Parts: sequence; C-alpha cells; structure tokens
Amino acid sequence: MNWSLYGPALLQGAWVTTKLTLYSTALGCVVSFALGVGKLSSNWVVKIVSLFFIEIFRGTSLLVQLFWLYFALPVFGQAIGVDLRLPPVVAGTIALSLNIGAYGGEIVRGAIQVVPASQRDAACALNFTRRQMLWRIAIPQALPEMMPPFGNLAIQNLKDTALVSLISLGDLAFRAEQIRTFTQDSGTVYTVLLFMYFGMALVLAAIMRSIERSVGRWRAGGS
Repeated sequence: MNWSLYGPALLQGAWVTTKLTLYSTALGCVVSFALGVGKLSSNWVVKIVSLFFIEIFRGTSLLVQLFWLYFALPVFGQAIGVDLRLPPVVAGTIALSLNIGAYGGEIVRGAIQVVPASQRDAACALNFTRRQMLWRIAIPQALPEMMPPFGNLAIQNLKDTALVSLISLGDLAFRAEQIRTFTQDSGTVYTVLLFMYFGMALVLAAIMRSIERSVGRWRAGGS
C-alpha cells in the first residue's frame, strides 16, 4: 500500500472517528448520569423509564440500534408525515451515545449506592434534601469510583465506532475498506488499520487516566 497516496484518506477517516468518539462519549456520559440517577429516583415513573431505556439498549445489538435509527426511523416518519431522516454522523452519535449511556447508567447507579449509609444519615441530620444529598454528598464521593469503568467504556466506544462504516459514514474503517477494495491488499490495509485503532486507544486511555487522576486530586482536596 502506498502510504503517500492512501495515507491522507486514512487520516481523514481517523479524524472522523476521533470526532465521533468524542461526541458520543461526552453525550453518553450525560445519558449515563440521567439514567443512573433516574433509576434511583423516588419517582416511580422516572425509575421505570430509566430502567426501560437501560434494559433496551443493553439487551439489543448496537448494530441493530444503528440500523434502526438510520433505516427504520425514516420509515416511521413517512407513515406519520414527518421527515425523520438522520445524517449518518447524527445517527451514529445517537446510537453510540445511547448504548454507552445504558452501560454507564449502571456504573453511576452502582457507584452511588456504595456510598456509606453513614454519609446519608449525616446528610439527613443536617436537613439536606434528597437532591442536595445526591449532588453534594453521594455523587462527589462516587465519582472517583466511576472513572475506571468509564475509561473502559470510552475505549470500547472507540472500537464500536467502526460499525458506522456500515451506514456509509467516512470513518477510519470505511476509508480502509475503500482502499482495500481498490488495492486488493487486505493484509497491509488491515494491519495499518489495526495499529491505527491501537494507537488511538492508547491516546484515549492516557486521557482517561489523566481525567481519573484529576478527579482523584479534586476529591482529595475537597474532603
């Protein structure tokens, strides 16, 4: 494979993959907190809706979710006279975000629930409301516990972005497949692709470890 000829296309695809990973991971974190906190809510409607979303998106294939958003949703839109067609990058970001959010929701819920009961008792003694106890006591203590599994989810999310190539989004996997089809050099193309994903995962892991250390220092300084 001629890198000078095909390298720019791969780098362009890597940039699309990077943006998709950042967008979906950031949005997925928001979804994670919404679902995790919602599952612990005293409001049974919020609790059931959160549980429903978590189980649906954990219990179905990410590929099926992606295809449903990109191919099936517009069909429902046509039936009700509404244009629900999504650009590939939007469909990919939403599918990845909801998927990582479902798994992240359980991480948030579990981390909050392991906060010692004595902390909740102390908050009650200080007349904290349930919301104050959650955001000022439980989440600050649970956040460091969430970071390592969130780091794993972020790396998994990076790898899952390869699925968006199936809806013709020009990410790294899509560009590599185009080059492989043109050159018929599967061995070289897929080896380069393997190392590019590996390198991106190493960078992402380093970023997540840096965030984890920052959260740990913040928590230590606030305690």
